Amino acid sequence: MNVLSLFDGMSCGQIALERAGVQVDNYYASELDKYAIKVTQANYPNTIQLGDVTQWREWSIDWSSIGLLIGGSPCQGFSFAGKQLAFDDPRSKLFFVYVDILNHIRAHNPGVKFLLENVRMKQESLDIVSHVLKTDAVFINSSLVSAQDRRRFYWASWDFNIPEDIGASLYSILDEKPPCCVKVREKSKCLRVGGRGSVDRHEWDSISNCHYRKLTPIECERLQTVSDNYTAHVSNTQRYKMLGNGWTVDVIAHIFRSMPR
Repeated sequence: MNVLSLFDGMSCGQIALERAGVQVDNYYASELDKYAIKVTQANYPNTIQLGDVTQWREWSIDWSSIGLLIGGSPCQGFSFAGKQLAFDDPRSKLFFVYVDILNHIRAHNPGVKFLLENVRMKQESLDIVSHVLKTDAVFINSSLVSAQDRRRFYWASWDFNIPEDIGASLYSILDEKPPCCVKVREKSKCLRVGGRGSVDRHEWDSISNCHYRKLTPIECERLQTVSDNYTAHVSNTQRYKMLGNGWTVDVIAHIFRSMPR
């Protein structure tokens, strides 16, 4: 199968496909962040980088060969943590670029499958996305498969179930265990790129309410169910950023396992 990943980031989609046992012949990635690209190429050197998603009409690829389109379009305009400008935010308008590319592929390969991820949003925006994609969103909290409270919506062209709760605890993924007097919260806060409570803002309440310490990059990788040191090819600042932007891999792998082959 040939896969096209938009807003690919550090290629969590590629990890999930591998983890789900999906054979990928060619993986095309559209990403602009040089640090995320560096991490992707270090782990998956055969990734074909395409560049700016808005220049997709200039890409030299066989559109009829694309069997799966995936992506999580930038969410800042939708997020309850942001200004909630929805489609008035230029970053959220990139959803329609995703749709344009999906429709273009369908013109060449009507059987193409797709997966889209995005944050919790107002019902009005949720209804628009579902209407355009002609499928309902499925709400999944990453806490079911990881030690992180991360609430997201997923749209796919195939049916899939919500994963079972494996009971992952924040304490179990910590490298340095806190003193017995520190009561570790059951789940980590949602990893984010910026704003109040974000790991890159040095908020020192990542594991409890008594301000014990910040999570390490490896611990954040575990919260996103990414292999230890997957992101170790760039600075810690960039590691925190791309992990906050990334997918919880085991959620995506669970969805891919239900995909018709």
